Amino acid sequence: MALRQSVGDLAGTLLSIVRTRLELFSLEATEQKSQLLVILGMAFGALLFLTLAVLVFSLTLALFFWPTEHRYLALGGLALFYAIVGGGLFWYVRRKLLFSPMPFSATIDELRRDLALVERLRESGNTAVTKAEQGGNRP
Repeated sequence: MALRQSVGDLAGTLLSIVRTRLELFSLEATEQKSQLLVILGMAFGALLFLTLAVLVFSLTLALFFWPTEHRYLALGGLALFYAIVGGGLFWYVRRKLLFSPMPFSATIDELRRDLALVERLRESGNTAVTKAEQGGNRP
């Protein structure tokens, strides 16, 4: 009867640990989704209004320099400026994607701790079995 109780307690503990880890994963997934939606919405709005501002600025500058002989230099300068800004933004996004913290890191850390605990328990169980075997082989 004690073995059945121990197995039941162990199964209950394991199910509790799995449930806790799944709840943590669910919370982190919800947080990641919310952050992603907010960032995408803000990025879309920023992109829309910055595109409109760049378009109006470019037209204004082109119309200002059109009657002069420097019109092509002004348009080339605008193109160079836009290329530099675009390259800088591309570099920033690439850097954020490569070096940002991994999503669900708290869940992964908890699972690592769980695995380390199981490994320690397994090692201590093997040590106890080995000691019992050594004690049982003595006359």
